[in-house]
Amino acid sequence: MTTNPSEQSNARVVRRYTELLLVFVLGFVPWSVQTFATGSATLLFPWGLVTPSTLSVTTVIDFLFRFTVGLPDYILAWPLGVVCYLVSLGSVVSGYVFGRSDIRITVAGLVLAGVTQLEVARGFSVQPGRTAWPVGTLALWAVAAYLYRSHTVASDS
Repeated sequence: MTTNPSEQSNARVVRRYTELLLVFVLGFVPWSVQTFATGSATLLFPWGLVTPSTLSVTTVIDFLFRFTVGLPDYILAWPLGVVCYLVSLGSVVSGYVFGRSDIRITVAGLVLAGVTQLEVARGFSVQPGRTAWPVGTLALWAVAAYLYRSHTVASDS
């Protein structure tokens, strides 16, 4: 246990930076990986869809405003998850910049974003010739658990 106020302050800065880095990196992890019987794949990130075989990218903005007509409801869970993620990201940025944030908001946003990606994976997986892997759910929940646990341990010290 550190008793020196300077050491405690440094530890808080390091913890806030670590939180920011972990949540930020989640924006570059594929949240869902759809594999097709043909051998191709599509990677769903919070910022867009990437199809490596054709090197095509569809941003979430294009998806929302150009390609949503007639799509099944389960795919709309993806942008909802992005909103939950952005709430978490805003929370950790606030904690880093202003030194104050509520870890419960950060964790809740990550957990809910993970839940939305389960729905996306479920919806894609029921289609013939396609399997979806909710990679992001595991990553989002792992970071949420780590952040919650680190704050619980820090408050007990």
